[in-house]
Amino acid sequence: MKNRRAIILFVLLLAALPLLGLRCKSPVTAEPVKLTYWRVFDDPDSMSEIIAAYKQTHPNVSIELKKIRYEEYEQLFLEALAEDRGPDIFSVHNSWIGKYQSKITPLPKTVTLPFQSIQGTFKKEVVTELKTIPTITSAGVRKNFLDVVASDVIRNVKIEGNKTEEQILGLPLAVDTLVLFYNKDILNAAGVATEPKNWDEFLRDVTRITKFDEQGNIIVAGASLGTANNIPRFNDILSVLMMQNGAVMTDANNYATFHLVPPTSADKSYRPGIEALHFYTDFASANKQAYTWNTSMPDAMEEFITGKTAFFLGYAYQIPVIKSRAPQLRWAIAPLPQVNAEHKANVANYWVETVSKKTKHADEAWDFIQFAASAEQAEKYLNKTGKPTALRALVDKQLSNPALEAFAGQLLTAKSWYRGNDAGKMEQAMADMVTGALSAAEPGKLEEAVNLAIKRINQTIY
Repeated sequence: MKNRRAIILFVLLLAALPLLGLRCKSPVTAEPVKLTYWRVFDDPDSMSEIIAAYKQTHPNVSIELKKIRYEEYEQLFLEALAEDRGPDIFSVHNSWIGKYQSKITPLPKTVTLPFQSIQGTFKKEVVTELKTIPTITSAGVRKNFLDVVASDVIRNVKIEGNKTEEQILGLPLAVDTLVLFYNKDILNAAGVATEPKNWDEFLRDVTRITKFDEQGNIIVAGASLGTANNIPRFNDILSVLMMQNGAVMTDANNYATFHLVPPTSADKSYRPGIEALHFYTDFASANKQAYTWNTSMPDAMEEFITGKTAFFLGYAYQIPVIKSRAPQLRWAIAPLPQVNAEHKANVANYWVETVSKKTKHADEAWDFIQFAASAEQAEKYLNKTGKPTALRALVDKQLSNPALEAFAGQLLTAKSWYRGNDAGKMEQAMADMVTGALSAAEPGKLEEAVNLAIKRINQTIY
């Protein structure tokens, strides 16, 4: 009987231990983990709140953020990887994903790492537990992020034989879109009361604004369009003109097809991509009504900053430069003009956060990226940087922000296209195509320039 009563007392004591704030679990030791994180453009402070919030539940993880100059970024990154001293987490431009795919550790289906929490009813104590948790799925990316993000970061990858699976190669914190910057004073002087909504209105306004001297030199440019080497992001401008006009940029295998008649087109003689190229280069052709720019002009952004150009097509990341360089300039932003208001198309330009193939802490690195890219945390970053969101949940909030309204209104119709394994070579092929189109004296020469560009681009696809 005594033994039985002792057993009962022991069982009751075990049941009471949690109420006393005591633990029977074996403690988990959280080894220190240091993650190095390379980014471009943003100051380290832009991520400070997110990093601090992450450390509250993962105090064993420290994150060293390093800002790299854009001009040096790729070279330094490749050198660091070759010497096994590269970052654990790094930023990659959305057009570079194909190029860097072999250097990326895809998002695993689960991550295992220690979590710290405060537990206990009466006696509080810090408890560290090792947990295995599922990561965001492809369906989750498609649901929570913009369509353009899903199309860029989710890739079908061969795993064995002919089998493929979808892999997530990164997540963004923001997505930029191309908008129309305009000089208020120049528009007022030319009698242009409102910004253009479509390209017909844009062309009309450009012809009203452009001014020449007695020798035919441009002294006030209506817009910076038509060339390649002196226009930042000319490739995005030309691409979105093609997409708006109905061109199919690539086929199912990612090969460039913007020079062809779209498969669903009823008019088998109309090639929207080439017509868009004509429209674009007309602005730099001296014998065209649209003429307002040429290859001898200075950098397009510089001309806008100095008040010599009315319209400049640019991104949100260029706003701080304009503000700092030209504090007295009276300018504003409008949505990108469209070919068809019922079928809008815009172009996306953004950076993706991803994990290096050589990291020793893939679970921690990916867990941090997911945490940073969540709506609650990403909003902290967006508030500090003034950038447009990559998340659907934050679009409406940014639509009510006058500084972001033009960008936010374009996010759901933003598109991208696969630029191959070498975005630099692709862009040079496009630049040479524009130059060739400008110098083409007959249709046959234009066809040669376009076909050569297509051939060169498709050599970089795989």
